[in-house]
Amino acid sequence: MENLQTIPVIGKEFADKIIPLVEQSKKSIDIIVYDWKWYPDQIGSGIQRFNNTIITAAKKGKRVRVITTSPYIDKILSGLNIKTKRWTSRKTLHTKLTLIDGRIAILGSHNYTMNAFTINYEVSVIIQDETVVKRLNQYFENLWW
Repeated sequence: MENLQTIPVIGKEFADKIIPLVEQSKKSIDIIVYDWKWYPDQIGSGIQRFNNTIITAAKKGKRVRVITTSPYIDKILSGLNIKTKRWTSRKTLHTKLTLIDGRIAILGSHNYTMNAFTINYEVSVIIQDETVVKRLNQYFENLWW
C-alpha cells in the first residue's frame, strides 16, 4: 500500500483498493453502510468480489460487525455468522464507513452496490491518521451500543 496518510479512492477504484486492505486485516472489520446489495450471480463483479472478501474474513475468524439499514443485507450477513445491527432509528444513517483493525478507515460516498462500484460518481478516502481513525472508531462504537 502507498505510504500516505490519506489516499483517494475514485469511482471504480473502490474494489481494487479496498479488497486488499480487507484481505490484509489481522483482527477486525467494522462497517457502517447506508445501502448494500448482494449479487450472487455476478461473482466476478467488483462489488461481489468485495462481498466475498468480507465473508472470507469472517470465516478466517476476523471479527466482522456491520451496522446496516437494510433488513435484506442484515439477513444475509447474519446467516453467515457476521455480527449485525440493523439501524431502526427515525434518524437516517447515511454513513459509509469501514474500519480495519482499528487503524485504517475508509470513508466516503460509496455505498456497497453495483452502481456505486461501476457507474456513479463516487469518491472515498483511505485514512491512516491515528487521531482521525480513533475518532471514527469511537463513532462506530457509539452507534454499535
